[in-house]
Amino acid sequence: MRTYPPHVFYGKSTYALVGYAAVGYDGRVTFTRIWHDSYSPSVPAEIEVPDSDVTAALAASAERFPDRIAVDFMGRGVTYAQLQQNIDRAAGMLVERGVKTGDRVAIALPNCISHVVVFYAVLRIGAVVVEHNPLYTKAELIHQLNDSGSSVAIFWERTAVELGEGIENTGVTELISVDVSRDLPLSKRLLLQLPIAKARETKAQLTAQPPAYAKRFDQLLEGATPIDPSRARPLGDDLAVLQYTGGTTGTPKGAMLTHRNLVANTVQGAVWTGADDRPGTEVVYGILPFFHAFGLTLCLTYSLRIGATLVLFPKFDVETFLAAQKRIPGTFLPAVPPMLGRVVTAAEKKSVDLTSFRYAICGAMPMGKETAAAWEKATGGLAIEGYGMTETSPVALGNPLNDKRMPGHLGLPFPSTDVLIVDQEDGVTPVAQGERGELLISGPQVFSGYWNKPEETEQVLVDIDGTRWIRTGDIVTMDESGSCVVVDRIKEMIITGGFKVFPSQVEECIREMPEVDDVAVVGVPGGDMGEKVVAAVVLAQDVASVELARVRQWCEERVARYALPKDVVIVSELPRSQIGKVLRRVVRDQILDGGSPHTA
Repeated sequence: MRTYPPHVFYGKSTYALVGYAAVGYDGRVTFTRIWHDSYSPSVPAEIEVPDSDVTAALAASAERFPDRIAVDFMGRGVTYAQLQQNIDRAAGMLVERGVKTGDRVAIALPNCISHVVVFYAVLRIGAVVVEHNPLYTKAELIHQLNDSGSSVAIFWERTAVELGEGIENTGVTELISVDVSRDLPLSKRLLLQLPIAKARETKAQLTAQPPAYAKRFDQLLEGATPIDPSRARPLGDDLAVLQYTGGTTGTPKGAMLTHRNLVANTVQGAVWTGADDRPGTEVVYGILPFFHAFGLTLCLTYSLRIGATLVLFPKFDVETFLAAQKRIPGTFLPAVPPMLGRVVTAAEKKSVDLTSFRYAICGAMPMGKETAAAWEKATGGLAIEGYGMTETSPVALGNPLNDKRMPGHLGLPFPSTDVLIVDQEDGVTPVAQGERGELLISGPQVFSGYWNKPEETEQVLVDIDGTRWIRTGDIVTMDESGSCVVVDRIKEMIITGGFKVFPSQVEECIREMPEVDDVAVVGVPGGDMGEKVVAAVVLAQDVASVELARVRQWCEERVARYALPKDVVIVSELPRSQIGKVLRRVVRDQILDGGSPHTA
């Protein structure tokens, strides 16, 4: 972490960084948390972070609401008491298999009951959860398994098949496979055995034949002894999760989130939404994947802390969503904006009542006024936008749940969270209110750094006058209420469907094609998905063209599906800076203008 000495502005005096910066008439830089005045009346300015681990809150909910349904997966409900028993048994199984405090355990599962059980079991014994996208390619899995040093991997059967013999290129000593279909209600499991095409198709989507060396999760649990309840719990400052992110550079890194980081963000979320005032009443729809920081916190940790019923979806599907709404009406929907529009449109066509939803909180991309208005009209509840990043556990700002909410705004800093908007050039000097600058964030949810990457950590964590801040790479402005708006992005990552795509990774893959001499990957407006990935390609000598299907096929073994190009533009050359760097922003502007002088 870089440390800066106290600064003198305008030759006047030093200052302490304690909030948003404003320049007074005397030239002094002063600070005031102007956003507190826009908080809902019940939201405190500061929170007290419990000195406990993540699993303690779930244990408290199990004691308080033992018979309440904790998780529902496609119609199968598990009570809090049953969930806690399953977690204790899984934790005991991991101890029996030699998993120790501090060991990294890789998880690659869709949203399902087993994912909840495994997540909390790993944390209960003091080991570290390493979340992975279950649809990753073999190369991506091997890289992250090696980077994290995971010794045990608990994978969905289909992910285990993808890894296959690639396990020999990792330090993983044991692979445990999970049959997700076993989490379904018995009636649906029996339907999968029917000799009809639909049943076979559904079964193939949920299951696979894992490698022979893999152990079966359900069999290991059968004979396991529950963990000794007297076993010490992890401490607040212990590492809880390695959440992989490209950060601001695009190179995948494990963000180190402590138990205190995650607990703090769940407490902040609970006071922001008012859920602490009505424990044991919410029904949260878990459509965001748990391997994404947004889904991990708002679904896996926040929901079970407040005694909610968490309705699990293995993937977002509108028909499945509406069927669940008829069966167990939701009250809170964490989502990305396109999901709201699709749900509202489908519900109107099928006359499905959505008025049980009190609020939806969206992140990952801006939410349009039309989307927010449509959701609020259909539900009678609120649609608000929040902001964060994996490195802030993830939520740092949010719109208030009142009439001061503003679609398109990131919102106000959370309780116990400070923001600083600084000059883009030096990264330290605060700008005046209303001016553009890079957003810096400080608070108990800010991570401790990147796993085994001190140089990358130093680039984003800075100490200014004794306060630790994270550089977000986003250029924002702040209005008179303290609400922030993104106006630009230092980093050039693309956000599509709520997922981050890093151009350099896709470019590296495409550049190896024999038909391609050079390439630049950019994001352009893509409708309800946010941005779409477009590859501007310079063809190799004597090559007349290259088709989109060919590019996607080439990349699909190494690049996540959401990162595959949706369009290819052929150009004769790429614009470059004086030092030879490809100017992606210029490429993007030329594509939006309908081409360029170099378009072939």
